Amino acid sequence: MKKSLLSFLYFGNKSFEISKHIIEDKNLPEKFDNFKIIHLSDFHSNYDIKDKIIQQINKEEPNIVVMTGDMINKYDKKSDFNIFLDLAQNIASRYKTYFICGNHENRLDKEDLNYIYLKLKKYNICILNNDHKKIYIDNQYINIYGINLSNEFYIINNAKKIDMLNNKIEESLTNLNEDQYNIILIHNPLFFNEYVKYNANIIFSGHVHGGMIRLPLVGALLSPERKFFPKYNSGIYEIKNKFMIVSRGLGHSRPGIRLKNKPELVSITFRGKE
Repeated sequence: MKKSLLSFLYFGNKSFEISKHIIEDKNLPEKFDNFKIIHLSDFHSNYDIKDKIIQQINKEEPNIVVMTGDMINKYDKKSDFNIFLDLAQNIASRYKTYFICGNHENRLDKEDLNYIYLKLKKYNICILNNDHKKIYIDNQYINIYGINLSNEFYIINNAKKIDMLNNKIEESLTNLNEDQYNIILIHNPLFFNEYVKYNANIIFSGHVHGGMIRLPLVGALLSPERKFFPKYNSGIYEIKNKFMIVSRGLGHSRPGIRLKNKPELVSITFRGKE
């Protein structure tokens, strides 16, 4: 019995599945119909599935790839960064790639974070650090914003920091235009009720690892903040025609565990409503 459980835990953490979703949105520019995004989050230097991730992305042939943080572990040695950097270089050699920091990247020494930044820039990966870029198809475009939340927004009493959070978001989204189509990358999904106050059409997030342990009929058990039954933990959420995609992530921090909660690569295809 013990051996069977250990095998179940091992293979449940050393493989992954792909979740495919279609987002229909009448506000989508016509040229972006069938636009596909691959979403990676919380890779946590998971060497065992690195090559399989690359193979799956190549099968999907996305228009862009987004990485929403915690692609490394805060206690990785510099040599361990190469697990993620090899993944990033391979992906970016074929697809335009966008990256934001999660709480693990933000806990690195400044020297180590700068090392990662320099490598990503060398691979032509766009680092979105409280700024945005336009993605063009012919004469039409969408905006992609990246918000870097500092570590104070990843603690148990973070509900007390809503005013600070809104100030942070407002600073990052000063140029966000409600007449344009806007994507936001932000690592922590727990403040979705606040995010929808702004003119974002779709938000990509991660962080919660699907609740780490998923229980029948209950779902996600625990967030990384040790908060039980996190509301936003996996899949698509919608408030007032604004969507948030939360990845279960591709790894876990150490020490950590995933139970009945397979690592996940997310594929999103946009469709304009008739």
